[in-house]
Amino acid sequence: MTPHTHDVVPRSNWAAPSGKPPLSSRMMRATWRGLPAKQHEVGWEPGLEVPGADGSLLRTDHYFPRTEGDFPTLLVRSPYGRGLPWSPLFGVLFAEQGFHVVLQSCRGTAGSGGRFDLWRNEAADGQAAVSWLRKQPWFTGILGTIGPSYLGYVQWALALDPPPELKAMVVQVGLHDPHALFYEGGALRLENALAVGVGMTYQHQGLMPLMRATLRLQRGLRKITTARPLRGAHVPALGEVPWLDGVMTHPDADDPHWNGASVAEAAERSAVPTALVTGWHDGLADQTLQQFARLRRSGCASSLLVGPWTHTSALQQGWPEVFAESLAWLRAHLCGDPSGLRPTPVRVHVGGENAWRDLDDWPPAATTADWFPAANGALDRQAPVESGPLASFRYDPDDPTPSVGGPLLSRRAGAQDNGTLEARDDVLTFTSAPLTEPVDVLGPVSARLRIATDTGHADVFARLCEVDARGRSTNICDGLVRLRTTGQTPAEVTVPMSSTAHRFAAGHRIRLQVSGGAHPRYARSPGTGEAPVEATRLQPVHLTLHTGSALRLPQGTP
Repeated sequence: MTPHTHDVVPRSNWAAPSGKPPLSSRMMRATWRGLPAKQHEVGWEPGLEVPGADGSLLRTDHYFPRTEGDFPTLLVRSPYGRGLPWSPLFGVLFAEQGFHVVLQSCRGTAGSGGRFDLWRNEAADGQAAVSWLRKQPWFTGILGTIGPSYLGYVQWALALDPPPELKAMVVQVGLHDPHALFYEGGALRLENALAVGVGMTYQHQGLMPLMRATLRLQRGLRKITTARPLRGAHVPALGEVPWLDGVMTHPDADDPHWNGASVAEAAERSAVPTALVTGWHDGLADQTLQQFARLRRSGCASSLLVGPWTHTSALQQGWPEVFAESLAWLRAHLCGDPSGLRPTPVRVHVGGENAWRDLDDWPPAATTADWFPAANGALDRQAPVESGPLASFRYDPDDPTPSVGGPLLSRRAGAQDNGTLEARDDVLTFTSAPLTEPVDVLGPVSARLRIATDTGHADVFARLCEVDARGRSTNICDGLVRLRTTGQTPAEVTVPMSSTAHRFAAGHRIRLQVSGGAHPRYARSPGTGEAPVEATRLQPVHLTLHTGSALRLPQGTP
């Protein structure tokens, strides 16, 4: 760890600037309902130039309570600009509640100097921002951080070597491992990679450039995602994005390309009290749950809130809950006021029941129950007596099985009707009888599958669905792995299917869905063993599911 020099400049009478927050931020603030009443008028000091680690000047805005007195500081560092939605979400709302808020653009974005290079400069630039704060007459030496997505990553980067002033963190739908953002089970998370490419490249330029780029991507999505080769197909919509090309051409987590990318070790040894927020359909939910597990192992004060949200809806429909949770945590650890904290470390939303549940830990203690697919399309608690093939299907990468909902970073995320998807010939379903009593599933879900292929190269996508009394099938959680087989002997593979908290109601049915992909959520397997981003030849694959397969559910007590 680097020794810190942390002398804070003696505070003097500070003459607060007269500026008001941007009109757009004040207008958005006026539309929100269900938030705490404003405690202070807010002032704004825009366009400050703060030295980064290499001397590059990083554009920074300062929001503050227009009230005499000492207030703690929140540092928010963003590659997405300093305007909407960050200005109202963090600058205005938290200054209203009695915090200085320093909102800084990462290097190479929104007027900041230097060149943006995904993940490589955040630790050093975060330390430089804290060094600058120490010289400000209004800084009390009490610091917190807050922010979602990549704004969560920069917090973990700072926490690798936490400055002594850092007393609390709030990581909302955030990541610590860029490789895991872009790859799952060996497959490229294509749609998420393109969404991140749009956001990182255009959001800091303003609303109109972002909207135009998003529209170009939407219009060209099919052409981009089915191009042969896939590499470079995004350029007409996004332009040259060197870091995105690097992501797509380095699938192996052990490749030197990813050296230093993961900041997971920050949570392994952190002593900074940290609140975590995610949603069951957030594309970064698994990373958040991993962060919580690491913090618990390290003995760090931590809390976890998981709502019925996607990556984006957590900051929209879920914002009243997320803001209340965040504010309570910051007041407890920066202001010495724990009155807003809930009594348990974990609060999760239970789907199906549509209720919140407070827990002492995540995952809670549960019994793993195996549900076995049968040859007649049933899903039973008893394993089949006979061994052998159960069902087979043909996956054609030239007509790839489409993705429907799930943990994406785009508007297409979330729980969706899977009926049209399940009517396809390349999708297997195994469904239980109507349940005689409710079944609670709380924790990580997985599928143990025994599969043979005729080419030796395939992807396997497994999904847990709930089928209601009307026959509507809705996705709960899922996962994908890349599979290699030899001859006709089935290979056994475990497909991690993320985690959930869900109650299957009496009269409803549990369904396991198995297919060869989910496109364009994942780059399609070409069926040949070639790298998907370089492949120009496609080979249909026959997949056969064998007995010995099982859906593994962590079942609690209703």
